[in-house]
Amino acid sequence: MTGETHLSHATFAAMELQPEVARGIADAGFEQCTPIQAETLPIALAGHDVAGQAQTGTGKTAAFLIATFNWLLQRPRDERGATHDPRALILAPTRELAVQIHKDAELLGRHTGFKLGLAFGGTDYDKQRRQLADGVDLLIGTPGRIIDYHKQRVFSFRGIQVAVLDEADRMFDLGFIKDIRFVFRRMPPPQERLNLLFSATLSHRVLELAYEHMNDPELVRIEPEQVTAEKVRQVIYYPANEEKLPLLIGLLRSKDARRTMVFVNTKREADRLQDYLNANGIEAKAISGDVPQNKRLRMLKAFQTGDLPVLIGTDVASRGLHIEGVSHVFNYDLPEDAEDYVHRIGRTARAGASGDAISFGCERFAVGLPDIEAYIGMKIPVGAVEDGMLPEVKRPRHAGRRRPEDRAGGGRRRDGGGGGGRGRRPPERRGGSPSEAGAGAPAPATETAPATGTAPGSTADGAKKKRRRRRRKPSRSNGDVSPPAPDGGGEGR
Repeated sequence: MTGETHLSHATFAAMELQPEVARGIADAGFEQCTPIQAETLPIALAGHDVAGQAQTGTGKTAAFLIATFNWLLQRPRDERGATHDPRALILAPTRELAVQIHKDAELLGRHTGFKLGLAFGGTDYDKQRRQLADGVDLLIGTPGRIIDYHKQRVFSFRGIQVAVLDEADRMFDLGFIKDIRFVFRRMPPPQERLNLLFSATLSHRVLELAYEHMNDPELVRIEPEQVTAEKVRQVIYYPANEEKLPLLIGLLRSKDARRTMVFVNTKREADRLQDYLNANGIEAKAISGDVPQNKRLRMLKAFQTGDLPVLIGTDVASRGLHIEGVSHVFNYDLPEDAEDYVHRIGRTARAGASGDAISFGCERFAVGLPDIEAYIGMKIPVGAVEDGMLPEVKRPRHAGRRRPEDRAGGGRRRDGGGGGGRGRRPPERRGGSPSEAGAGAPAPATETAPATGTAPGSTADGAKKKRRRRRRKPSRSNGDVSPPAPDGGGEGR
């Protein structure tokens, strides 16, 4: 849990809390409440449903955990549920957020005697199943895995006394709303449980969900003094597409970026950046849904401890990751949603620290900048892209088809300057003459194969045979001979 620089005058000691909960709060070192805690806890402790809105990093997790533990300690188990059924359910949109909530729950609830359960996809399927079958009091997890276990009758929702939905707006973004409704309709009626909903925005669709599955919730909106964090230094550069990658590498090298998050708009681009940064001596990992969960957790732990200097991800990674000491955030791709810009740069300058948010307004994504600046209420200062900031870029050994961003700094082309189609290797790399390079573009499948080279002076028949062999390679390796997608960059599967 992260601290909040703007505390209210309310204290936890002044609230009517169960002794076990008060001891957990003291262990966490909390005394004064944050604004969202000061506004929502008295309502929830009195037994009323709450729909709360506040920025990320403002203490929402502690607010709903304290309310949940206090409620369960004051009431016996609901007899409609079996003895192993959970009494409280907390739903989160991502695995990382679920793990973080569970970690905070262990700290705040250590004196309550409640058994905590964690359920999320990607790993430990049988281990999680056995734990839940043995019985837990508080179940934390993502919708898909929880519904999976429910359909297998590992547990039921009949005994739920507290239902918490965290990052509700993100649930919509990730397409979980049908799953949320499935779960809520199998709980006791809203009037017979405590319902808590928290979100960065209380949009119309979030409020519709709240009024459908909650008991006349009280709305609490904590409007920030400013949309972005107070101590984050923002700057935007306007590189050409071919300058983006060299500029990122140059800035990472020059700014002593110790613990850095780089945001992109697609998983494919995240994987591509990982390969290029590693090839250029910058240790980086891309976090995505395709990475096995055990590896994801090891990756996050390495980033938190400082052993991994650069973490690359999409907007899924911008929420729920409470990592202290992030020095720099790069928007390699400007987000298409203005709110996502705030969530991204909110990963730095947390708990009163300062940080840098560096954005690239490239030709493709700069169209979203006016909406971003209107949302944050300020013009982002502009930085100048100078030749000295654009180093030469080494390509990964197994990089596929070239994209404009893969070329060297300063916008200089290294592919022979034209003719012969996008992404082709320079003639000297292929072994042919410049005139041969312009005559007849190779089939797309050959662009993804490693450069085997054709000796100067070889016959056309020999070149055709090599091209045929290259075309057959994908068929032997993965059974797919289709050409790469137009924006794919030729990454491996």
